[in-house]
Amino acid sequence: MSATNRTAGTGRLLTGVAWAVLLLGLWLWGREATGGYSAPTTGDVAAVGRPLGVPLPPAHEPLDGATPERVEIPSLSIDAPVAPRELDSEGAIEPPPYAKPGTVGWYGSGTEPGTEGAALFVGHVDTETKPAVFYGLSAAQPGAKVRVSRSDGTVAEFTVDDVQVFTRERFDAQKAYGPRKDGRAELRLITCGGTYDHTSRAYTANVVVSAYLTGERSGGRNPV
Repeated sequence: MSATNRTAGTGRLLTGVAWAVLLLGLWLWGREATGGYSAPTTGDVAAVGRPLGVPLPPAHEPLDGATPERVEIPSLSIDAPVAPRELDSEGAIEPPPYAKPGTVGWYGSGTEPGTEGAALFVGHVDTETKPAVFYGLSAAQPGAKVRVSRSDGTVAEFTVDDVQVFTRERFDAQKAYGPRKDGRAELRLITCGGTYDHTSRAYTANVVVSAYLTGERSGGRNPV
């Protein structure tokens, strides 16, 4: 979501992310209950996709498990701590606390970033008074690097291969949360998108950035 698509104002509730992670909770429950549920494919309102002529590196073999500590997207000036989040009493994954808008939430009972499957990160786009950690996420481009510092001292490097914006009516849980290719280590970064609807006090869409593992480094700051 670009700055021009955001509606300024006070009293804003960050329900877009909460709504998306509620769907994630329902999707996870459906998979456990049916042995492989996926939501109907209804398409998306907009997709950056992969522009022609953008070369992408080959996938790296999945890594051993380790929990995430920080996530960095140099092209977007994002460098933030990561905190594990779990399901609440209603079966939805809790987004990061509103009091910590600079923190990214990771679904701690799901895939660890760098291991096979899709690791899920969520973050707020703004607060009542200022931008939050994923304010610029919709500007991500295929080919951009996403670096996740892990508890074992390694940095898992991912490459963005897809950026999509799903409206609430056309949200596809399988596309948003499910792995794109078997045997690959993937990452999803999710935040609010579209415009802010003052009537429903919610955003009209969600931004979903998909990336896949393309490298591993030892700990410490990495060059841009």
